[in-house]
Amino acid sequence: MSLTAKIKNILDPLKIPSKTDLKDALLQIDMTLDDLANLPIPSEGKPYNRKLLFKNDEVELLVMNWSQLECAPHDHGNSHGWIQVLSGTSLNSIYEVKGKGLPKELFYQYHHKGQFFYAPKKAIHKMKASNNTGMVTLHLYSPPITGMIVYDLEKCAACVVSDDCGAWWPDEQYQKVKEIKLNTKSNQ
Repeated sequence: MSLTAKIKNILDPLKIPSKTDLKDALLQIDMTLDDLANLPIPSEGKPYNRKLLFKNDEVELLVMNWSQLECAPHDHGNSHGWIQVLSGTSLNSIYEVKGKGLPKELFYQYHHKGQFFYAPKKAIHKMKASNNTGMVTLHLYSPPITGMIVYDLEKCAACVVSDDCGAWWPDEQYQKVKEIKLNTKSNQ
């Protein structure tokens, strides 16, 4: 059975999958870096390049190949999911935001090759490859991400980005679905 058929057989039956359902699906897929031919090369000036491996109304599975840049703090809209480190080491920073205030970094964690970490709905985080490692990550979200909010802490701004934009401040005006001015006073 091809990898594409295996992924489809595991993910297609999922209906409103729970946190446990999503992790079990990733464990069943049991993907390694060797399974991924033609990985997208990280784009110039971007933290990662991604390739969609599977998508239906319930879930989406993406692989991301990371440069040495960090992504912007962001949420995943109304989606939740798991991230698996296929190679390298991830530095994952977790944020808290109150109201329309600036996100404040709470803590960070390292996740090494083979480890999984969960991204809850509306949780804000940022990632980057740690220690110049060649990082590749696998992401399984439900439902497919839409309405992601990306934060620019220097501009004290946030915006909902279009589905074709990654976790960075949009380059194109059409990718800014809605700009949000943040309160610069301490997390009100």
